[in-house]
Amino acid sequence: MTSLVGGGDKYRDYLSDEEVKNTKWRNGPPSYDAVDKLFEQERTHVWSEGSLEEKVQTLLKTWEMEMVHKADPNDFKTVDPTKFKKIVNGRKGLTPEESAKLGGGYNTFLQTSLPENLRVYNPDEETFESSQRVFRSIFIRGFAIEVLHVYSGPPEIVYKFRHWGHMEGPFKGHAATGELVELFGIGIFELDKESNKIVKAEFFFDRGELLGPLVKGERNGETTSGVALDSSKCPFMK
Repeated sequence: MTSLVGGGDKYRDYLSDEEVKNTKWRNGPPSYDAVDKLFEQERTHVWSEGSLEEKVQTLLKTWEMEMVHKADPNDFKTVDPTKFKKIVNGRKGLTPEESAKLGGGYNTFLQTSLPENLRVYNPDEETFESSQRVFRSIFIRGFAIEVLHVYSGPPEIVYKFRHWGHMEGPFKGHAATGELVELFGIGIFELDKESNKIVKAEFFFDRGELLGPLVKGERNGETTSGVALDSSKCPFMK
């Protein structure tokens, strides 16, 4: 797999040499070599080039890349940062600035109303950097994503997605199991009819599909939020 720094990325837009050079990155340009290999080995669909499904999958992967790795919202190409909001499981819509305050990435997707002593992962205690360390150490080959079905095309794109990886590292005191961890959900991208950029991204999924398998491994007594993980057996979608 060709490194994006050496000439772009096969599954994502806006990663040419020129784009990479002129973008403010959180921690330097990302490399997708490992996760793209996992994606190619274990995806369940290979969409034909130019199909609606292939275009939506590219948009999803590009959007995810920008949200996670670009430091300046003004560098976003898939979204209009002045209008954009992200909504997860019916919670309050978040602007790029609000997402950044919460730690972005995993922290915004794993927001919860559960009491702190029942949180196997507590986004209120994690920063962007710490959350990335947690999940990158679990999913050593990456956390791949694919589009399974597209229900409607633009300007309101509704699609089903699959997010997956293998638990090859420990999580909050739980030993690695090596098991496949899969998260399924529905995503909605609302595009501006004039600019064709995303102004709203909405997602529905059960966070327990991600967190539940991560607490199956043997425990070493580590605690979360000051409470032993014995008390947090079921990470509900709340």
